Amino acid sequence: MARRRRHPLYKEVEITSVAAEGKAIARIDDLVVFVVNTVPGDIVDVQVNKKRKSYREGYPVKFHKYSELRIEPFCAHFEFCGGCKWQQLPYEEQLNFKEKQVLDQLERIGKVEGLETKKILPSSKTQYYRNKLEYSFSNKRWLTNDEIDTLGDNPDLRALGFHVPGKFDKIIDIEHCYLQPEPSNKIRNFVNQYARSHGLDFFDIRKQEGFLRSLIVRNTSEGQVMVIFVLYYEDEEKRIDLLCALKEEFPEIDSIMYVINGKPNETISDLEVKLYEGNDFITEKMEDLKFRIGPKSFFQTNTDQSYELYKLVREYCNLQGSEVVYDLYTGTGTIANFVARSASKVVGIEYIEEAVADARKNSDLNEISNTDFVAGDMKDVLTEEFIEINGRPDVVILDPPRAGIHPDVIKVLLNTHAKRIVYVSCNPATQARDIRLLSEKYKTILIHPVDMFPHTHHVENIAVLELE
Repeated sequence: MARRRRHPLYKEVEITSVAAEGKAIARIDDLVVFVVNTVPGDIVDVQVNKKRKSYREGYPVKFHKYSELRIEPFCAHFEFCGGCKWQQLPYEEQLNFKEKQVLDQLERIGKVEGLETKKILPSSKTQYYRNKLEYSFSNKRWLTNDEIDTLGDNPDLRALGFHVPGKFDKIIDIEHCYLQPEPSNKIRNFVNQYARSHGLDFFDIRKQEGFLRSLIVRNTSEGQVMVIFVLYYEDEEKRIDLLCALKEEFPEIDSIMYVINGKPNETISDLEVKLYEGNDFITEKMEDLKFRIGPKSFFQTNTDQSYELYKLVREYCNLQGSEVVYDLYTGTGTIANFVARSASKVVGIEYIEEAVADARKNSDLNEISNTDFVAGDMKDVLTEEFIEINGRPDVVILDPPRAGIHPDVIKVLLNTHAKRIVYVSCNPATQARDIRLLSEKYKTILIHPVDMFPHTHHVENIAVLELE
């Protein structure tokens, strides 16, 4: 039998730049190597774990020199948690790399050059900025090497926290998270201790067994809090005791809910979420608008920065009051309702029916009567017949998922001859691909990156396109 060839080890490699998805770049002769957990200026030995014709991927096994850009991470869980992986970079450097990522993708994939580029908009908060977190229960806690050496033969492996990257069944037991303001940490730690002291079973994702599956905490800028327990099976006595204990410890919680999820996957979008205490929604405010947020509602997770993003979208729509606006991938209608008072009519399309129901409620809540929301698959709903019925759009707002826009939708958009398209994306690569397809009739005149997620590689980008 032939000996399996090992992947190469590159020694004393200098990291020179950053790439998409948070990886860094090194160059060895004419070969590009993508390296995780490094920053420009690091000199490392790189163990390759993926070999392709035109590039390699790897991870550092030894640091010969640390970059002068590096700073000390603020979180004790930084080394293993998959969350804020850019903590070792000063925030200004993070912004520079995100801006570069957007420009690189648009130039390389979108073939866009010479357009107006606005400076990336920084987030006013770089810690405690999220309004939603989901913690996972597990009976397979991630152990560090030090813990393996000192915990003995029968360690407590229960955990409530976040997944270790690349280890779907391993959870870090979080002590303090810097992503969501209090009482998020207090709630998680109380639930963790209560579950342990009362012998509640933490979930085993491999065996698909265990009572406690996940814990979701949502909050608003005005301090409202919603807590949702995801349980693998119903045990009424245990459930009531747990929820009652939480309510007694945190009487300020506005909504306590639960859902039974006995499926192999984690999603609860197709399940009934039941109310135990309080309201079945919390309310966020922007300007004079109110937005109802239910347990399954999509709402941008950085509230303050979302407001800044929506203001930019409204500005770049350049509405005069007489336009028909299409808000595609409208979600719960946040942007649609935000721009409605500046337009004649706004039509929102969204795949998830419950989100459309929330969008309609938000219009009613704000006494907005010039919106119309439709549920369905975008490529099936947005047809020439639909446009004839609802009016040809003057402006189209796009805010698709990371996968971008379906080619069939691109074809319809090209035929709408809307004067302007404002394209919001959380994935510059797919946005650049779509912009290139739209360039058949549309010219990109401006881009404006917005940082929604400090200390991560993720970046939001607004592109403004005009009909040629």
